[in-house]
Amino acid sequence: MRRATTSINYRINHQIRAPKLRVISSDGKQVGIIPTYEAIGKALEEGLTLIEIAPNANPPVAKIVDLGKFKYDEEKKARKEKKGVKGGDTKEVRFSPFIGTHDYQTRISRINEFLEEKNKVRLVVVFTRRQLGSKQFGYDLLKKIITEFGERIGIDMIPKFLGRNLMMVISPKASVKKQVQVEETPKEG
Repeated sequence: MRRATTSINYRINHQIRAPKLRVISSDGKQVGIIPTYEAIGKALEEGLTLIEIAPNANPPVAKIVDLGKFKYDEEKKARKEKKGVKGGDTKEVRFSPFIGTHDYQTRISRINEFLEEKNKVRLVVVFTRRQLGSKQFGYDLLKKIITEFGERIGIDMIPKFLGRNLMMVISPKASVKKQVQVEETPKEG
């Protein structure tokens, strides 16, 4: 198994070029501003490594730490940040404007599962060329879905046509950005 490497390259011990450093000891206490050679000596005395943490500060900040543990903690922090970014996915459920009752119920149960998993759901009503004359049926279908879920959902994107598809995005109530009312009729123009 490959280990993830941190994208930040820290200067350690003799790689540090600054003449003086603000040093933080291994127990987290500030030692003060001392010459680099003296800080490296203190780190080696303790059997640890001097790592330049903030090279752009004036004077640069360095910390005396165990290098292996420091790298592990940095990787752990990076993984946690990466994990937090993902959040819920957007799932898509497609409908026909003239969908059958059983198919409709199946799609509703899938939407329910997605919302319970805290995912956003993109509702897409797909029209064929002949059905484009009956756009109102698509709006009615989306309105029916919204009334069925009621207060449990929030609308992230109001229904709008993109090509031959009528799209709308809903999400579970906890992650709603804004509450928007669904329009009765489509905008002409």
